[in-house]
Amino acid sequence: MHVRVAVVGAGFGGLGAAVRLRRLGVTDLLILERAGAVGGTWRDNTYPGCACDIPSHLYSFSFAPNPHWPRSFSGQPEIRRYLEHLTDGFGLRPHLRLDSEVTAARWDGDALHWEIDTSTGPLTAEVLVSATGPLSEPSLPDVPGLDGFPGAVFHSARWDHGVPLRGRRVAVVGTGASAVQFVPEIQREVTELTVFQRTPPWVLPKGDRPVTAAERALYSRLPFTGTLRRQLAWGLRELQVGAFVRHPERMRAVERLAALHLRRAVPDPELRHRLTPDYRLGCKRVLRSNDWYPTLARPHVRLVASGLRAVRGATLVAEDGRETTADVLVLGTGFRITDQPVARRVTGAHGTTLAHEWREGMAALRGTTAAGFPNLLTVIGPNTGLGNNSMILIIEAQLAYLADFMRKLAALAPPGGRAALTPRPDAVRAWRGLLAARLRNSVWNTGGCRSWYLDARGRNTTVWPGTIAEFRRVTEQVDLAEYEVLRREAVAARA
Repeated sequence: MHVRVAVVGAGFGGLGAAVRLRRLGVTDLLILERAGAVGGTWRDNTYPGCACDIPSHLYSFSFAPNPHWPRSFSGQPEIRRYLEHLTDGFGLRPHLRLDSEVTAARWDGDALHWEIDTSTGPLTAEVLVSATGPLSEPSLPDVPGLDGFPGAVFHSARWDHGVPLRGRRVAVVGTGASAVQFVPEIQREVTELTVFQRTPPWVLPKGDRPVTAAERALYSRLPFTGTLRRQLAWGLRELQVGAFVRHPERMRAVERLAALHLRRAVPDPELRHRLTPDYRLGCKRVLRSNDWYPTLARPHVRLVASGLRAVRGATLVAEDGRETTADVLVLGTGFRITDQPVARRVTGAHGTTLAHEWREGMAALRGTTAAGFPNLLTVIGPNTGLGNNSMILIIEAQLAYLADFMRKLAALAPPGGRAALTPRPDAVRAWRGLLAARLRNSVWNTGGCRSWYLDARGRNTTVWPGTIAEFRRVTEQVDLAEYEVLRREAVAARA
């Protein structure tokens, strides 16, 4: 089987890419999804309390607004329903191949196409779009004895709803974005709850509320009102970028707000001390919750201000030597952001994998294309992450780049032949140098913490150091001066 474009992943990035391609007139496309349904991270993460920490009006595509969000910060079920509706509304079902995991992809320089192996059979594609997302592979801790824990053990992104928690002793490892949502939910059921905290997060209040029926009616009847609300939320976040990128010291004012939030919820000064970060706000992901601090102050909840060092049967040993016993262990340990497994499965023009080429740090021109990997585009690629805004806005900018990439390929291809574009190594190096210079004084690099924004070598290969408006400008169109053009005059007939 041969298609013009193969898209890997059916989350926001993959579905958005398919919509953009169809609107461009590209209908010879296939969406390869390893699971049995669309939704990506919003399909996989079903833990109690799972919700978005970005306002609902910003967490949808501009070409598919949803006037019916039930809350100002929507929950996982509503977001997944939105993606199912998007799939149906834009006619993407015929392009879906579910339960089809990509096991390998190799560039064929003679045929100018990708050879793709999947769990449901091989295919070839002229263009490969990787939209697996950075939050697709759970990061599991390497803790001695973990395999010998006698009770249930699962990661929050693979929540085991068949494990009863009522009346049981539960331990949680991690205090990140997922934990601050599910810990307050499960504490209502458990007898004892122990939370292992390596580093306390900065937590701000979450202004969540139900969206009234009158508001939803207004957004439905006068769509421009929803657009205005979206633009306002976007604009306010754009104004914050300067503090993150150039002036981290300005975060002190927000730190005082977070400290007040903590002081109001936790009367115990010793517990407050353990929950107070010693790094600049914004260095790690800023979390939002109204019930995280009150939960940790409850009598049956115990905060261990230390990481998990070892597991000895049902006994959990902290790095500071303290021990606790648990019946269930939940790992809220995040995702593999800077060493995504899909990179090991993609082999480029030089016979090396993307993981090999990225061994000293991920790098992609304008966050999308990698040197040595012709006609490969990554949605939510290196240095496209955000510290304070909606990733859907980044995705839409990259989809504009994808559309122009396809237009230029069509214009460059000889009659009856094919064309391919591969970024010049010097263009990728220049782009990487520009990002490094802009990140040098940012809060993510200088804030005094260790976060998943940085890779194993301490390089920031994750965050975009600028506004959404800037990213839109740099991805508005493909600059052919940054690419090598490959052409093939004649190709074999399609299978």
